[in-house]
Amino acid sequence: MQMEKSADFLRFVNRTDDGSKKVWVNYYYTLIDTNLLHRDILHTISTRPWNTLEDLKDILPIEVLTISSDPNEIREKLLSGFLFIQIHGNDHKGILVRSEFVQTRSVSLPEVEFSVIGPKESFVENVDSNMNLIRRRLKTPMLTVEQKELGTISRTRIAILYMEGIVNKDNVATVRERLDEVQFDHINDSSYISQLISDNEHTVFPLLLDTERPDRVASALTEGKVVIMVDGSPHGLIGPTTLVEFFSSFEDYYLSYWLSSFFRIIRLFGVAFSILVTPVYVAVLTYHYELIPKDLLSTLISSRREVPLPPILEAVFLELTIELLREAGARLPTKVGQTIGIVGGIVIGTASVEAGLTSNVLLIIVALAALASFTTPVYKMGNTIRLLRFPFLLFAELWGLLGIVFCFCVLAAHLLRLTSLNRPYLEPIYPPRVQDMKDAIFRFPFSFQTQRPSQLRTQKPHRMVKKNNRKKKDIDVE
Repeated sequence: MQMEKSADFLRFVNRTDDGSKKVWVNYYYTLIDTNLLHRDILHTISTRPWNTLEDLKDILPIEVLTISSDPNEIREKLLSGFLFIQIHGNDHKGILVRSEFVQTRSVSLPEVEFSVIGPKESFVENVDSNMNLIRRRLKTPMLTVEQKELGTISRTRIAILYMEGIVNKDNVATVRERLDEVQFDHINDSSYISQLISDNEHTVFPLLLDTERPDRVASALTEGKVVIMVDGSPHGLIGPTTLVEFFSSFEDYYLSYWLSSFFRIIRLFGVAFSILVTPVYVAVLTYHYELIPKDLLSTLISSRREVPLPPILEAVFLELTIELLREAGARLPTKVGQTIGIVGGIVIGTASVEAGLTSNVLLIIVALAALASFTTPVYKMGNTIRLLRFPFLLFAELWGLLGIVFCFCVLAAHLLRLTSLNRPYLEPIYPPRVQDMKDAIFRFPFSFQTQRPSQLRTQKPHRMVKKNNRKKKDIDVE
């Protein structure tokens, strides 16, 4: 038997107190709760009367147990934290008893999507704990959970969550079909699933929204979206999603709609600034001197007087330096990483300007562009934005502003072709849907958001009944 070759697999005989009967107990001690085994299971078998497997099933104080003789089922359950109990002399049939031991960390603060206002809980690596966080927010039988196992070796538990009666069944069917088509040996994280079931695996844009916040998942479910939770991953996947959702923080819904709309505009401006400012600098200094204002011309001349490198090499050098500092800071321990990021940025930036390798104007521009890229609430979209700067830089060096326009057209055409679970990725910008614009670039008050997103094609499009306009009364009128 292959399992017996493993050091953590145990098989021993347990006798009743009078010695008349004995059972074989098989399990992986690294997967089960040994306290439950000795306190409840073995004690019950030893002290209470029984004769058959059916008798054992009736007296064991465990809610999840089945009688089975299927070798495949027995092997699968043993590897999932079950005990296999056999009566001596019956080598093919026994009772599978759930005694799983789960070692997981406690619920903590969100690290990637931290917010000042709102709940301070984040998902953990156990899928049951994560579903508990969601169920406590959605106390309704409409919340439906489907479970699958993916990975021919890992047998990772996957949970599909949706609101029955609200969600479009086509979206659920799409997720179900794509998960069924996955043929991979090991599923280690939700990021694997995001790539394996993505509509376009060659794009740099994330097509499923990755989140660690239970409140965001609960809100997405009530909108009519589908959520995928993976055992071992502290993140959930939300789909279908749109491009504009990656630039909205869930903290926006805890603030006034005026403030939320303002912050969203700031983020969108920061994204455009981060992608375009360095390529525009290279294009203007390489091809379009006439666009430089006269008041700024003397500053640029004095800044670049002793710089031997062309603008493109100067920009690429600084951009790569910023990326190296960011990557080093992310991989090192927290305190060391912060020190490397701050000290390294100051030392390298100052030294490169004093050595004449870069101009101080471009140093300021690149630093602002890097800062603007971090305003994106979703980490994966921030990585995409930092990557997009480099093709824009290349085309700016080749054809100037025309190259930037060409690169933007290619990017727009690519975005127009993208879909998320067969739904348009650029909605509500294209195809234009005025109704969904109420919670896209701007966030309108909740009283205006009476319907769920139209792109989801939900079974219940209305979220609330719009109240009649209240009559304005004079201050003295009761």
